Amino acid sequence: MANTPSAKKRAKQAEKRRSHNASMRSMVRTYIKNVVKAVDAKDAEKAQAAYTLAVPIIDRMADKGIIHKNKAARHKSRLNGHVKALNLAVAA
Repeated sequence: MANTPSAKKRAKQAEKRRSHNASMRSMVRTYIKNVVKAVDAKDAEKAQAAYTLAVPIIDRMADKGIIHKNKAARHKSRLNGHVKALNLAVAA
């Protein structure tokens, strides 16, 4: 337990930051899930739209340090691959 006033304040700040970061991580997961759902439903237009919305959010969270930059790149790459594959399947 924090004893000094500064330690008490830091503990309060850390808890506030932790809950904010958890919220941001949850938001990223939701955007990713929206793309995956659209791909699974084989809706190319919806998947492309969801991907277009997800990319800036993923990038922003990587910039803020909520997720690692390599994890952000991996998510974007995989999602883009799924969306492209779906577009090719629909076009064929």
